[in-house]
Amino acid sequence: MTTDHLPESSAGAAPRGRPRDANRDRALMDATLTELQLHGYSGLTTAAVARRAGVSTATLYRRWRSKQDLVVGAAQAWAENLGPDIDHKDLRSDLGALLQDKATALEGPSGRLLRAVLGEAAHNRALADVLFDAFVIPLQERVLALLERAVARQEIPPVEDPLVVAEMVIGPMVSHTFLVPPGQGGEAETSPGTDIAERLLPYLLRALGVREP
Repeated sequence: MTTDHLPESSAGAAPRGRPRDANRDRALMDATLTELQLHGYSGLTTAAVARRAGVSTATLYRRWRSKQDLVVGAAQAWAENLGPDIDHKDLRSDLGALLQDKATALEGPSGRLLRAVLGEAAHNRALADVLFDAFVIPLQERVLALLERAVARQEIPPVEDPLVVAEMVIGPMVSHTFLVPPGQGGEAETSPGTDIAERLLPYLLRALGVREP
């Protein structure tokens, strides 16, 4: 979990009283994720989050002014971490590593949060914007970087619209991991995310003009 977006003060007010307790902030973020998993956005209440975190609702409201602010804060705190972008010196390895990193993220805390709030984001602009920044942009940046390296190595011709390649990663990975029932997507002993990552790689390589070895 990132801590960059944990609140420093409420509504810009000057800090008063005792210093903020970062452990309470993290406990509230953990509790928010658990309540979202159990009840979804519509069923989440600030009282339940505070109770699970072991704090008062007054403590919660000093940090987040509303349920929406709390969930937006959780989305920022649990922003997707795809890991380092390591240059493996060939596109197949770079793209394969990205797909596996995406699978790991979708099956971890950030993926569980995304699954819980994706429906709400369809009609909640503030939440949708945060999800785009936290989950889509990091993947787009990683795709652009690995494609630029592949073009520089002359593995592939310049890609006219690299953001489409990012969409070709996000769509299948999310839909397979979140929507395909276990055992119906082709995976045997592997997780759904790892399964689709392995199956998607050759299609992406062919789409980019990489010849099979």
